[in-house]
Amino acid sequence: MHLPACVQDPQQRIWSILTALAIGIAVTACTSIPSGRMSGASDAAAFDLNNINTSKSAKSQESRVKFVILHYTALDMDLSLKVLSEQAVSSHYLIGDDSPGMVYRLVDENRLAYHAGASSWKAFPHLNANSIGIEIVNLGYQDTPSGRIYPPYPAHQIDTLVVLLKDIVKRHQIQAENILGHSEIAPQRKPDPGPLFPWKKLADAGLVNWPDIQQVKLRQTAFEQQLPDVIWFQQKLAQHGYAVPQTGVWDQATRNVMIAFQTRYRPSLFDGNPDAGSAALLDVLTQSP
Repeated sequence: MHLPACVQDPQQRIWSILTALAIGIAVTACTSIPSGRMSGASDAAAFDLNNINTSKSAKSQESRVKFVILHYTALDMDLSLKVLSEQAVSSHYLIGDDSPGMVYRLVDENRLAYHAGASSWKAFPHLNANSIGIEIVNLGYQDTPSGRIYPPYPAHQIDTLVVLLKDIVKRHQIQAENILGHSEIAPQRKPDPGPLFPWKKLADAGLVNWPDIQQVKLRQTAFEQQLPDVIWFQQKLAQHGYAVPQTGVWDQATRNVMIAFQTRYRPSLFDGNPDAGSAALLDVLTQSP
């Protein structure tokens, strides 16, 4: 039975009063606010992000973007836009096949897009991290009883691409040898942008390098007399930038790399076989400046 405070034992009343005083002092100590600070505020909270000083800029810097990778979508316009905006793959830009060619920016250039996948070029692996991806609406290819058919790229679509590339190259100072096709950075997996992609038109616009045709003809004549061995081709392909085995054996992996090379520089014949024409192209493209 609990007695009212007025009839509690005097000693018990004294202990109750002292306990109450102690609790009050502890609560006051815990909730007191030091001068000049808000309750719960940390030292970091006093910093205002709007006060970052941007009056100086470091001289030693450059764009993180080193490459532009070109793809075809292998889908029509509507599906291309849906897949690249709603699924696990993405690109920075999508160029439509309508005239004059609508361009969609799907990922900001400062952010990573998932377009390259497992890839490499020269000393650079995983090119998603330092590239801009451009997808071009094109159905890719169709296998028919008479062979594989590739749909052409409309001229207006390539004209749009050239304008976009010139702007990207200027802003990021991208070197001509670093505008590449998906098949070049992933030759074991990807065939795009395919043999009908007009790389020469990009070369004529000053965007990519192109081998000197007269030098190629001269060297081809010599290589027709004596074709280099397999390891020569593998070393030259690696020097150019491809990830290629260095085994001295013309295996399927090496053949796939050669197909990627021929598709870009000699699309009239891209069977993956080592020949004098491919040797001459490789030799000219890898010669010291």
